[in-house]
Amino acid sequence: MKKQVVAPRLPTPVAPSSGASSARMPDDVLADQVSRLKLIALVSGGMWLMGLFMDVAVFPSALGAEINIRSFWVDVGAVLFAAAVYLHVCYSGYTPRSKAEAGPVLMVVNSAAIALLETWARPIVQVPGTLSWIPIVILVSAVVMPGRPKPMLVAGLVSASMGPLGVWFAHLRGVEVPSVIATLALAAPNYTCAIVAVLPARMVQAMGRRINEARALGAYELVDQLGEGGMGSVWRARHRLLARDAAIKLVKVEKMGDTASACQAQLRRFEREAQATAALSSPYSIRLFDFGAADDGSFYYVMELLAGRDLESLVREFGPLPPERAMFLLQQVCHSLAEAHDRGLVHRDVKPANIFLCRMGRDFDFVKVLDFGLVQTRKSDPATAVTETLATAQTLIGTPAYMAPEVILGRDDVDRRADVYAIGCVDSMAVQDSDPSHIVIVGCSSRRGRRAEPHTNGGGSWRNVTCSWGWM
Repeated sequence: MKKQVVAPRLPTPVAPSSGASSARMPDDVLADQVSRLKLIALVSGGMWLMGLFMDVAVFPSALGAEINIRSFWVDVGAVLFAAAVYLHVCYSGYTPRSKAEAGPVLMVVNSAAIALLETWARPIVQVPGTLSWIPIVILVSAVVMPGRPKPMLVAGLVSASMGPLGVWFAHLRGVEVPSVIATLALAAPNYTCAIVAVLPARMVQAMGRRINEARALGAYELVDQLGEGGMGSVWRARHRLLARDAAIKLVKVEKMGDTASACQAQLRRFEREAQATAALSSPYSIRLFDFGAADDGSFYYVMELLAGRDLESLVREFGPLPPERAMFLLQQVCHSLAEAHDRGLVHRDVKPANIFLCRMGRDFDFVKVLDFGLVQTRKSDPATAVTETLATAQTLIGTPAYMAPEVILGRDDVDRRADVYAIGCVDSMAVQDSDPSHIVIVGCSSRRGRRAEPHTNGGGSWRNVTCSWGWM
């Protein structure tokens, strides 16, 4: 029978880094911009409120002048608009990108209010060289809350035109106003600042493009940071083509080694362990989608993004678990670790923080065992003839409260029994809400020709212990 040949799958296309996708501002930069907009709205409202107080209380009492009704209504309107912008930014359900668009609008309204004060509420100043508050508003708005270049240019030009428009309306009312040349000369700083206001916007846009390019890992784009640990940081990422979010763990470059050869050796170890982790098929093991090295040399894993919380935070907040629930959770942990042990892998860092409880479909208390990136494989590396791990031999892997005695003692023959020991410690923590500090090493003895055996204050044998569904 003739064999059927299947054409190899073409590489998945990666969205180009240039264009609209790269020009889009990162979410965390937008969130920071919205925070600054909130501050500007507060400051703007406070300054207009202070102007209202001066017009209503200070000037009438100190100068004996009557309350300027026109100034009063301009101040009140500006205060109300600033308050509306603040409430919109804080409490509306719009996206940060939509909220950031209120920044140029606030700049235009403030400039219009200043123009009303200078051309309607008060006599028009015709002295050459007199500087209006409008260019100050344009510059401050452009520096503190820069938006996209084109909207900022339009908003700046509209704001700069508020002064001449106010003079024109005053001329229509029959008020004596400066000549056209004098009006344009007085408004020249406004238009100059409007053009200069584009520069901060372009700088922020270029910064956003560089951040997007730096955060691009293959077909994934980093969105926001979820946490940080000793080996690196965990980010929520978005696939550029698929409608799927993922979690990416970035391993710091400095953790890869001090020399180029050490980094390469460590990178090979990461690749082997990532391949071994990706081969795990237990539904209770974290799924690994992809792995690789970034441009700066750091290593990354692409894993499934889970919704839930870890066992440690659950017990700390709500207290000890009922034994039945703890048994149900640990049975799932044993199912995950049993498959890893069958493949010659030892987790070495089983602890409540690495046991994640999530909701999968309609199932609650669905366990996912995390951080298989620190597993140790029992297969030796022919190049070194020693057991390889994801940390150097001088590094102690794991959390001391959940580490087996042989791991703390630095033994090189750690096997699956270390994970079983850690599961017992996790069970103690889950049902008692206390770290298993009562399980301590009291000694280690060895005889010539025999392997050293650790002892605990509880006694018992560590031989022939396995992880299985019936461990509990």
